[in-house]
Amino acid sequence: MTLRFDCSDPSARAEGLREATAAVRKGRLVVVPTDTVYGVAADAFDPAAVAGLLAAKGRGRQKPSPVLVDSAEALDGLTEELPDAARALIDAFWPGGLTLVVRHRASLAWDLGETGGTVAIRMPDHPLTLDLLAATGPLAVSSANLTDHPSPQDCDAAQGMLGDSVDVYLDGGRTAGGVSSSIVDLSGPVPVLVRDGVLSVERLRAVVPDLVMR
Repeated sequence: MTLRFDCSDPSARAEGLREATAAVRKGRLVVVPTDTVYGVAADAFDPAAVAGLLAAKGRGRQKPSPVLVDSAEALDGLTEELPDAARALIDAFWPGGLTLVVRHRASLAWDLGETGGTVAIRMPDHPLTLDLLAATGPLAVSSANLTDHPSPQDCDAAQGMLGDSVDVYLDGGRTAGGVSSSIVDLSGPVPVLVRDGVLSVERLRAVVPDLVMR
């Protein structure tokens, strides 16, 4: 049975976080708000759950799921040595609308799709989702829409597309922005802007002057 919680109510918020945490630990999907759009989330270390996330969206393994974390320190257990550009961008824009593509540790027992040894990681600027991440650990999260449909800014739109494929919907109201995060690839010799999102190229280049656009 699908559950939905109005997280503007403190008691419903607490219950929703408990139910969402339990669902993640069982390998189920949950929908959460972020500072950009609503996302559908699964345990990043549960390959079957991640496969279920991709299937719910109608998305193939060639488009692997990004991962959300609740702190910059969480990167230490997930990635190889971070380049200086990554540290500078994290200091400037996390939490917020910036996703970084970096090399993940080869020893990690996860399967996010065809990643080529990289992972796209973001720390969202939303207290509800940060509280969930603190309880669950890293989550594989993608926008809570069917592939080729608009990314949802409210819980109604997300539920209208994903329906019963999701166990728990955390309704945090309308998100602040409908533009997805900017994505910077730091896995190669130079930083590359691979998706122009909420952060302009000018703001990013103020921190990383050698940023190029794909």
